[in-house]
Amino acid sequence: MSHLIENKKEEERVILVAVYEKGDSPENTSMQELSELVRTAGAVCVGKLEQKLEFANPVTYLGKGKLDELRTMLVALNATGIVCDTELTPIQMKNLSQILNVKIMDRTMIILDIFASRAQTKEGKIQVELAQLKYNATMLVGLRSSLSRLGGGIGTRGPGEKKLEMDRRLIREEISKLKRELEDVKQHRETQRKLRNRNNIPVVCIVGYTNAGKSTLLNHLSESEVLAEDKLFATLDPTTRAITLPNGQNIMLTDTVGFISKLPHHLIQAFRSTLEEARYCDIILHVVDASNPEMDMQMYAVYETLRQLDIEDKPVITAFNKIDKLDEIPVLKDLRADATVLLSAKKEIGFDTLQEKISALIQAEQVYVERIIPYKNAGLLSDIRKYGQLISEEYLEDGIFIKAYVREIEAAKL
Repeated sequence: MSHLIENKKEEERVILVAVYEKGDSPENTSMQELSELVRTAGAVCVGKLEQKLEFANPVTYLGKGKLDELRTMLVALNATGIVCDTELTPIQMKNLSQILNVKIMDRTMIILDIFASRAQTKEGKIQVELAQLKYNATMLVGLRSSLSRLGGGIGTRGPGEKKLEMDRRLIREEISKLKRELEDVKQHRETQRKLRNRNNIPVVCIVGYTNAGKSTLLNHLSESEVLAEDKLFATLDPTTRAITLPNGQNIMLTDTVGFISKLPHHLIQAFRSTLEEARYCDIILHVVDASNPEMDMQMYAVYETLRQLDIEDKPVITAFNKIDKLDEIPVLKDLRADATVLLSAKKEIGFDTLQEKISALIQAEQVYVERIIPYKNAGLLSDIRKYGQLISEEYLEDGIFIKAYVREIEAAKL
């Protein structure tokens, strides 16, 4: 039975609140992304309140004047709650709840909420609940005071009110239980991964900022039907598909959860095993939404997340996606990538170039061989076709003369 409980109540009306601290860029677009997150979670943004401070108020997040302004806005806009653009401390959560007497949420709660509604597999559901419980354990003081105002809706999917009322000891026990369950699932994933590695089929892992078009690309390349919506975190669980490149090389394509700036550290920890798919791949395919004005920030967020996961030693192909949305295509570069390509996953533009780049990087790890294979060992040909690239075969008296690119392990067999 699923651990997750979905509470759907009447439409929630929220005000987005942000404090821009010293050093934040003046064109901070984090609020725009927060608005998208709130929409994805199913609420309506009815207003925004922003304040520039050297540091966010450690007690109430906002300054006194802005708090009074926010109280007035809540009444005027008939809002049911607020969503702050950073992870609040328990003290800030508690005080805001007491002062404003409405539902208080932060960016982390919204992201966790979306993940709770999108998780499909057993592993995804366990990971979401684990992240929520860890978050709730740290926020218990602040959340407990406002439980009477939570009443379901966004920010409360998953463990929900009942689990929040557990004391810390019970939450710790639940976390330990979920970790054991996750370990079992992880062992299963490890077994699958070892089978893939034993097969020596190259694995290409698709990573990128949420909503960059990763699932659309996977769908069109593999002719499969993974959910692809114009929403943040449309897909959550990793999906793997087998495809054959034009040169005959077989590869596995794995789609991963989308990255986001200010990704809650609870999620980095809980989703480590999902994101670790990227650690065991041969090539990282970094999909970037070239039509997004925040493209550079999004690329930075992806590389920063990969760095946190210790995934920095893989060849990278950066695919600048959604070029069909651009009136003029600027010079697009990624200095960290081994290769770049311009494409439109939706309209299948640039696919030939992308597949050539993937083939070239795989070939760089292979060795070129010319051999005569005795007819009694003709079965080796199917291995070469499956795991490498068979360029030509010629049937002679004493065997089959082949030219091929293969991994060193196949070369040793030959």
